[in-house]
Amino acid sequence: MRYTAKRFLAGILLLFLVSVLTFLLAELAPGDFLSEMRLNPQISAETVEALRTSYGLDQPLPLRYLRWLRSIAKGEFGFSFAHNRPVGALLWVRARNTLLLTTTATALAWLIAIPLGVWIASRQGGWTDRLSLGGISVLQATPELLLGLGCLLLAARSGLFPTGGMVSLGFAELGFAAKLRDLAVHLALPAAALVLGSLPILLRHVRSALVEVLDAPFVRVARGHGIPRRRLLFRYALPAAVNPLISLLGFSIATLVSGSLLIEIIMSWPGLGPLLLEAILARDLHVVIGCILLSGFFLVAGNLLADVLLYLADPRIQTSGTPR
Repeated sequence: MRYTAKRFLAGILLLFLVSVLTFLLAELAPGDFLSEMRLNPQISAETVEALRTSYGLDQPLPLRYLRWLRSIAKGEFGFSFAHNRPVGALLWVRARNTLLLTTTATALAWLIAIPLGVWIASRQGGWTDRLSLGGISVLQATPELLLGLGCLLLAARSGLFPTGGMVSLGFAELGFAAKLRDLAVHLALPAAALVLGSLPILLRHVRSALVEVLDAPFVRVARGHGIPRRRLLFRYALPAAVNPLISLLGFSIATLVSGSLLIEIIMSWPGLGPLLLEAILARDLHVVIGCILLSGFFLVAGNLLADVLLYLADPRIQTSGTPR
């Protein structure tokens, strides 16, 4: 518990620093939400100043930050100038959609990476290993933007998948099974783009961890006792290589969340990505901060989950209280 509490407090401190830094950078950026109104001759300067006072934009930065912190306690996360409503109501729905996409992509990526990485590692040095590493390198060098555009082109040319959105028109009238099928069809290509973007890194790490373990003496002894190859790989070698893979889990969640923002914009998935882009263009400060803070929260949560799993898997950490 002490180990987990330390990690949790470190995550809270990180989120606090992210919010402070975001506020400072927003203050240094030229203009604000009301800047566009000044260019409109139909809106008087008095009206703009009254709105500035109403929104609290005339207050010093420390006071605005404290006011925003108080709004977090109410679950509002500030006020959206563009939408004229609390930010929290906007964030929760978009965060749920982003979490659905990234959770699905993370699960699929790991389900593919572990058996495939073990299979590649078991053929170390052969032509299969070299060919696989070449394919991984090509895929890793492919930009996520190109992957997203390729999936979008596939949807447009084949007609088998929708070209955007999360659900079809008339979704509310569908039955439960039809709703799941419709959601899965819309989810398929955005999740595939994220899986293809993260899979090369996962495969490299799984292969590297297994190659190191396969050269260990206990594996050679187990092989000498005639243990079947599949059992040797998955029951003995893979558990011995699990520590670096668990640590990689938190990193993979963070990269998928950050990568999903771009994929969501390309594929018109109603997550945090399009909301963040709209808020940046409109200079809607509290929405920008909320989106960045939620992305940071997903990063912290992923790393905390990895730390807890590592604590449970490695008795050395339970003894020392600190990772090695």
